[in-house]
Amino acid sequence: MTNAQNPLLSDEFRIPFHEIRAEHVEPGIRQALEEAQAEIDAISDGTSPPTWANTIARMDAMSEVLGERFTPASHLVTVCESPELREAFGVVLPEISAFWSALPLNAALWKRVKRYAETDEAAALTGLRRRHLDKTINEFKRAGADLNPDAKEELQALRVELVQLQQKFSENVLDATAEYELEVSDERRLGGVPEAAIKRAKAKANEEGLDGWLVTLDYPSVEPVLKYANDRELRQEVYLAYVTRCRDGEFDNRPLLARILRLRDQIASILGYDRFPDFVLEDRMARSGARATEFERDLLERTEPYWRRDVEQLRAYASELGMDDFEPWDASFVMESLRKKRYDIDDEALRPYFPLPQVLAGMFEIVRRTFGFRIEQKEIEEVWHPEVAYYEIFDEDDVHVGAFYTDWFPRQEKRQGAWMNNFVTGGPVDGGFNPHLGVMCGNFTPPDGDAPALLSHREVETTFHEFGHLLHHCTSKVDIPSRAGIHVAWDWVELPSQLMENWTWERDALDLFARHHESGEPVPEELFGRMVAARQYMGGWAQMRQISFGTVDLALHDELAPLLCEAAVNGTPDEIDDRQGDQVMAFGQARFERFAAEPHWAQHHGLTSFTHVFSGGYASGYYSYLWSEVLDADVFTRFQNEGIFNPDTGRSYVASILSRGDSEDPESLFEEFMGRGPDPEALLARNLGPAPA
Repeated sequence: MTNAQNPLLSDEFRIPFHEIRAEHVEPGIRQALEEAQAEIDAISDGTSPPTWANTIARMDAMSEVLGERFTPASHLVTVCESPELREAFGVVLPEISAFWSALPLNAALWKRVKRYAETDEAAALTGLRRRHLDKTINEFKRAGADLNPDAKEELQALRVELVQLQQKFSENVLDATAEYELEVSDERRLGGVPEAAIKRAKAKANEEGLDGWLVTLDYPSVEPVLKYANDRELRQEVYLAYVTRCRDGEFDNRPLLARILRLRDQIASILGYDRFPDFVLEDRMARSGARATEFERDLLERTEPYWRRDVEQLRAYASELGMDDFEPWDASFVMESLRKKRYDIDDEALRPYFPLPQVLAGMFEIVRRTFGFRIEQKEIEEVWHPEVAYYEIFDEDDVHVGAFYTDWFPRQEKRQGAWMNNFVTGGPVDGGFNPHLGVMCGNFTPPDGDAPALLSHREVETTFHEFGHLLHHCTSKVDIPSRAGIHVAWDWVELPSQLMENWTWERDALDLFARHHESGEPVPEELFGRMVAARQYMGGWAQMRQISFGTVDLALHDELAPLLCEAAVNGTPDEIDDRQGDQVMAFGQARFERFAAEPHWAQHHGLTSFTHVFSGGYASGYYSYLWSEVLDADVFTRFQNEGIFNPDTGRSYVASILSRGDSEDPESLFEEFMGRGPDPEALLARNLGPAPA
């Protein structure tokens, strides 16, 4: 099958998603791998003197092309997975992993890179090229380039196995989520649940030929039950089903927990690191596991008084509602009930003001005014689902800097959550500009009949969050793709995304899009006042929740993983995985107790569906969400002081941060924009408010 016959290998900027099928995956990926290997062989040929152009730049170009071939298939697995597509992708995934893991272990290639580093041309490098060469050499070393052949072989095998296990973990979560269905035959059990959610449950039941109402584990189905359902038994059933996904049965992830942790620790050990967090964080802002842990401890100490106040308030109000035995499936319900009582507001009251099309239009207008980028929707056929939309981004000089797809609503074959991903990394080239290409995905409450999709304010924040990532990618002006856009340290990458959320709390910004979908009226001033007043409500609870995830993530990899490796004896591999899987679960429960309103709540910790850590990119890095929050809260103070739509401030932000990618250390970029280092007090003031009495 030629490139022309296989749409996965298309060189078109707009990826022909509408043509890609499962049967294209294996031949397409294998051809791409063959071409990439041939290029590596050519680069490694030692007959010509090494230069930037024939060594470093050529190697980067190979990596970009291969990524552009692979990413569409990986993306389709997350948004429209079929058994055939999963099988095909599963077959080639080990081959992809083997290629990438073998690349820095290629002795001839490493020799070539080192030879170039010793040339006069390399010695004269400055700026971005100097940084890129230094980081490239470090990446080779961190990948095991200096290991002996036996260690290299062992390392490569471990990495391939780890990728497969992480993929299996993710698949199990997807399958367990899709499998669960709860038919409610008596509508009275849904008392308190918003009408829109009840309608969706009815429509879902009708789709499957059922007479009642169907509750699933998709978050738009789970959330309204946990927040609003008066039926405590229903809340308990749905909650337990959600947090215990993949704890047993066909999709049991418990054995995978231990094996993934052991593999990560083994990889770090082979590479000469005492602990996996030290390996991961060496080239991030935190620099080490110890510093990340200290960051979490410091925030814990600062947050705990607010958290204890919130817990006591919830416990007391639960008693008022007749729930002296306050349980975790009551938390969202009690929290929402108390919020409504205290501020006379709930998320459902705000939904009519946030129709998705208006939210997007308003967000684009904010970006135009503040940062100078124009966004236009284009009708195209190259999409994977009819709900997918396509947009192009232009700068103030009318240069086409990027494009992106959006896919906002849940489907059975689509993974949960919200995310942004990059397909093509462009940038400056030969006096012109190659546009970037990315995607934003979500699982928002879908439209109801002729009415548009109505978002909660939290979903509005999520939309702005993912668009912050998208802007970071699409506005990059770094001419080395692997240092461009979102290719930055993970504790820096969330700054642009979390910064964008701040505009959703500003009256002037809301007025650009927050209008009732029927009347067109803006959010009433009195309702907005209550919304803002409620912003810090349960701030201690929410922040402690994030601290708990980051702390336990670091503890799993720093403390438990080495012990698992030492104890991986006496039994078959399956027996060891089963035994240690239970050990991981017990460890998680013990550690989460520190953060639980009641100790027994910690048994529902949800490690078996914690995809961020066990199948995503946040292993030993979950702390970065709060780390970046410290940065974004501080950065936004400049916008607040100078004007939230101030184009000079916006241009300064684009110039110092958005457009710079990994061209300089993030600490330097932050100081360039703010004129100083970060101040955590801005986060505490925003999220927590005055100290408890």
